[in-house]
Amino acid sequence: MNHELRTTNLKVAVLAGGVGAEREVSLQSGENIYNALLEGGVDAVQSDITPDDLGILDDASIDVFFLALHGQFGEDGRLQEILEDRNLCFTGAGSEASRKSFDKLLSKQAFFHAHLPIARHLIVQSDDTPAYLEKQLKKLATKFVIKPLKQGSSVGIEIFNDASAAAAGALACFQRYGDCMVEEFVAGREVTVGILNGAALPPIEIRSKTGFYDYHAKYVDDATEYLFDTITDDGLVADIQQMALTCFHELGCRHLSRVDFILTEDSIPYILEINTLPGFTSHSLLPMAARKAGIPTPLLCMEIVEAAWNEYQSEI
Repeated sequence: MNHELRTTNLKVAVLAGGVGAEREVSLQSGENIYNALLEGGVDAVQSDITPDDLGILDDASIDVFFLALHGQFGEDGRLQEILEDRNLCFTGAGSEASRKSFDKLLSKQAFFHAHLPIARHLIVQSDDTPAYLEKQLKKLATKFVIKPLKQGSSVGIEIFNDASAAAAGALACFQRYGDCMVEEFVAGREVTVGILNGAALPPIEIRSKTGFYDYHAKYVDDATEYLFDTITDDGLVADIQQMALTCFHELGCRHLSRVDFILTEDSIPYILEINTLPGFTSHSLLPMAARKAGIPTPLLCMEIVEAAWNEYQSEI
């Protein structure tokens, strides 16, 4: 790829903020992307965007909108649909791919369709009683993970060791977040694979000191370890990277993504989820993996902008 983006005179607006539980993380990501673009010599501006303030989209001087939003509005396809309706150039997955990827049930269905290993699960229904749900959970597993269907950054995720507590936790999650699922808990190592323009980056193993890679471990805890080269079987590494690319293509993603796995003791990689707008904070994994591959963050951001612009120009 040609890295002479600075000579093309593109102007980039970094969109961050949004609404919901991941707003502060998004603002951190946006700040880092903005600074990286400036370091790369790109004419860039920042904008805190919300559904009630879309003014930056009316700026005709902007060539590319770099999306740094996470969670609701920014990653669920809503903002992407607005950008598509206005025929604007933006980074990351389109509206349909974003919607499917953000919804844990729809993305699971896509993974299943692609014959990828996924944890067994059930969907909590509005009329489920604690007793009924407990009975169903006992058929599912002995340890459980509760997940809202449409949240990111581990927001709302809880782990339970018995069916009764899991049933109560699932109903509480439903009350707070709406649609949610209960998965069987799959024990193993947490591994993530970043994807940049259709190429898989080196896998990272995540080791949280708390035993669970939750919101605090992701964005606050400096004790969380991020390790490369811990999977010594090159064939397994290649398999995991290929599975990540299969997820990426199955859901119709583009430019960048990150796919999370649990790698069991018997070396089976279970797909957890795909993130279509992975973070760019100091703890974030896609920039970390890119650096491992020899791509510093300014160049990473420029490659994403260039891919979006080239694709947009090809469709005009």
